[in-house]
Amino acid sequence: MQNMTTLIPLILMFVLFYFLLIRPQQKRQKSVRQMQSDLKKGDKIVTIGGLHGFIDSIDESKVVIKCGDGSRLTYDRNAIREVTESSKTAEV
Repeated sequence: MQNMTTLIPLILMFVLFYFLLIRPQQKRQKSVRQMQSDLKKGDKIVTIGGLHGFIDSIDESKVVIKCGDGSRLTYDRNAIREVTESSKTAEV
């Protein structure tokens, strides 16, 4: 019985740790992977370095971003932080 009273707080701490830290992080990683796999030409994006631009072309691992001055920069697909406007919205 003494061992159970010592073990219960440890188990509760692990469960609390899982639901407050591990699970939300896994959800964020899943949503980022989904966003990066759904990228398409014409999407307005922001990179992890803060560069704003439009996707000019895309392949499996690289993205060519067209900047405001017309220059084209090549980035890894993983460097895209967020899509601020999808190409569907941009066309409308």
